[in-house]
This record gives sequence, structure tokens and C-alpha cells, in this order.
Amino acid sequence: MEPNVRFWVTERRSFIQRFLQWTELLDPTNLVLSVEKIEKSRQLLLTNEDASVHDLEDQQVCRECLSTVHPDNSTLIPVVFRPAGGKDEIFEIFRVGGTPFASLQSLTLFFSLLAFLPFTAPLVFLSLVSVKSLKSMILPQFSFYTYNTAFNIINGNASYNRHPYESLLLGAGVSASTTFFGLCSHLLQIKLQLKNIFIRKTLPVIILAQVSGVNVVASRSFESTRGIEVMDKEGNVVGYSRRAGTKAVKDTATSRVMLFGTSALIPEVFSYFFKRTQLFLRYPWSLWTLKLSCTVLVMGLMVPLSFSIFPQTGRIQCSKLEKEIQSATEETELFYNRGV
Repeated sequence: MEPNVRFWVTERRSFIQRFLQWTELLDPTNLVLSVEKIEKSRQLLLTNEDASVHDLEDQQVCRECLSTVHPDNSTLIPVVFRPAGGKDEIFEIFRVGGTPFASLQSLTLFFSLLAFLPFTAPLVFLSLVSVKSLKSMILPQFSFYTYNTAFNIINGNASYNRHPYESLLLGAGVSASTTFFGLCSHLLQIKLQLKNIFIRKTLPVIILAQVSGVNVVASRSFESTRGIEVMDKEGNVVGYSRRAGTKAVKDTATSRVMLFGTSALIPEVFSYFFKRTQLFLRYPWSLWTLKLSCTVLVMGLMVPLSFSIFPQTGRIQCSKLEKEIQSATEETELFYNRGV
């Protein structure tokens, strides 16, 4: 059995335990691990199936493998699409120097949070900025949804048969369509001249969160139509299930809505109250600094939280799957890779 799959199947964990596990897996040093180092860790786990994850050395090997190798096809996840970095690094920033820029060490930690964060956090911030230029509207939206589309395809379930050109065409279509829907909030505000501040501030957040969820569903649509591998507790593949694929995509889309919805909403709330302070009246430009910093910090906390809502390896009752799968096994519970 692939070591990543074996880990998630054998380690039955609660939400809190999964959250703590992700804060360990989201380590920025995993971005720079060499291919030789990763392959050595994976081979060590393959040859030592009884390795204890509670042993310090085995824990390190597991983290390196889990955060860099795809559990379905055992291929390396490209560096820019590895979900590395996280909550611990944000807490470390404030523990080291009191403020994010108090020392060179804290500055280094701040800019090494994760591969996911440096790409998405500034784009979330820019996507919510009110601009009049069409080019200024399209570029952040297109960049945001293009990166998310690629991230979802690469970190999704890869157990079904697909050709590279299919993923490329699907990704291009999803990027273009979700970019268009993401622009709707800006276009509506321009056309309708919305005066209500509550609607004007919450509408972009709602659309961003919902379209992010739609992006997951669309970019991983093959999983629902072609089915994904379901296996028993020993890792033996029982068959391909469209119902398991639908559940995997639905759960991931829900976590992504929570991630980007919360990351967009909280900075807007802070900005609303900050505008009523004397500091804003004296330094109006500080609003954008606060808003961007708040977006980065909230996303840094929300990434491990959203990844932990549902188990990495999902469990599903055999009675809820297709008839042919039920007849192919006597197991009452089967497993599948949910993806990230």
C-alpha cells in the first residue's frame, strides 16, 4: 500500500488531531526538499510498514512523504502547488520578535509561510479592491482562479484514467469561466451603483467564496463522472465509484468555501471599524497595509483549519456505493483519497 494512504487509513484521528497534524505537515522546508531526499523517505516507509509514527525519526519521514508525494500515483507534487507552511510559522513570527518585522529571522519566517499562501492571499486582497479599470479587475481574478484550478487538479484524486490534454482543456475552461463569474460582483456594483454599504462589502465576499467552491467542483468534475478508486483497509482496490468521487469533491469544495469566505470576510470587518478610528483619519494609506496583513494572517490560520475539516482519506459505507462495488467485497466500510 502507498505509505501516504496507509498512514491516513490506519491513523483514525479527530478534527483536533487532524488540525495538529496539518500544522506539522504544512512546513515551509518541505518546499525545498530534494527529489533524492523525498524518494529515500518514501522507500523507507515502503520497506518498513510497521514503522511507528510516534517515533521522532519516523514522524519526520512521514511528514516529508505526506506533504510532497501524491497518494494516488506516487508522483512528486510540483513545488508551487505543495500546501506547505502554516499556523505554526505565523505564531513563530510573533514569538520571535513581537511584530512581524522585528528581526531578520521573523521577516524570513513571514515570507516562508507556504506555497499556497503567497500566491492566493495577495490575489484575494486584490480581487476585493474596488477599481474602475477593466484590466485591473480581470488580472487579479484570472490569476487567482487559474492558480486555484491548477492546485485543485494537481492535488485532487488522480486514480482515474485521464489524458494530459483533457486536464489542460478542462483547466483552461474552468479558469476562464470562474474568472467571469468572479468579476460579477465588480460589474454589478458598476452597473447598479450600489449605495448600501453592507451589500457593497458582502457581495464580493459571497461571490468569491461561492465561485471558489464552484472552481473545485468544475476542475475536479472527472472524479464525479468517471469515478475514483475505493479500497479496503488493506489498500486493495475494490473498484471505481462515482458516488465516492462526488463526495470527495463536495467535501473539498465545502472546505474551500470556508477558507476563502472567512479569509475575505474578516479583513472587511476589520476595515469597517478601522475607518472609524483617528489613526485612519491621520494615515488613510494604512488601511491597505492593515487589510493585506489581516488577509495573510487569517489565511495562514485558515489553511490548516480548512484542510482538517474532513479526513484526507475519506471513509464511506459500502451500502452507499454502486451495486457492482457492493457485490465485489464483503467489507462494510471502504476508503478513498479525498484530495486537498
